[in-house]
Amino acid sequence: MHTQNLTISQIPAVLWGEPSQRVYLFVHGKQGSKADAADFAAEATARGFQVLSFDLPQHGDRKNLPTPCDIPNSTQDLHSIWEYARKHWQAISLYACSIGAYFSLLAYQDCPIQHCLFHSPILNMEQLIQNMMQWSGVTEAQLQTQKQIPTAFGETLDWAYLCYVRAHPVECWDVPTAILYGSTDSMTERSVLDAFVKAHHCRLTVMENGEHWFHTKEQLAFASSWMHTELAT
Repeated sequence: MHTQNLTISQIPAVLWGEPSQRVYLFVHGKQGSKADAADFAAEATARGFQVLSFDLPQHGDRKNLPTPCDIPNSTQDLHSIWEYARKHWQAISLYACSIGAYFSLLAYQDCPIQHCLFHSPILNMEQLIQNMMQWSGVTEAQLQTQKQIPTAFGETLDWAYLCYVRAHPVECWDVPTAILYGSTDSMTERSVLDAFVKAHHCRLTVMENGEHWFHTKEQLAFASSWMHTELAT
């Protein structure tokens, strides 16, 4: 597969596939990188799309740089990628995974996206933070007082982050969207998923016993089949 390394507004990126008027923007999840697009790009380029993937802050080639992977920085990057894409392609679609889906919901609410594929999306960040607080036995009053509280599972609860999330809700999403979800996903509750699917008329595919992170042979095969099916529609 033809690939081209790019730098877009100081963001390392890879363009996959032969020239086309149609492109998928690929937004990876936590601990991922632009290279994660390889499997999806193989499916998408076979259907005549190009794929543009890029590293979020503190990921991939930006892992050791100081810019934090928070909502303002990440959504600004997504805006920069969009501005590049709209100048180079006639039709823009979106593939986003995990927190990449959440960043996309915020950044691309008003963008004319043709089609969207969400894999294990985080759809309600406030609910997820509240769940993490409950898992750690942290009250909202404690977090407000201490500002930041490390957790035993590697995340740091941050009062300013929670306030930002509440001040910037996902208000609309009118993009034709298909979602792949694992039934044991601990990051997005099924009730949150079902509410989003109903509100935005999404097409939902659930893998029984699938996890938030699809990594086993069976899970990867299921994801590949889902990509193939959705790209054919």
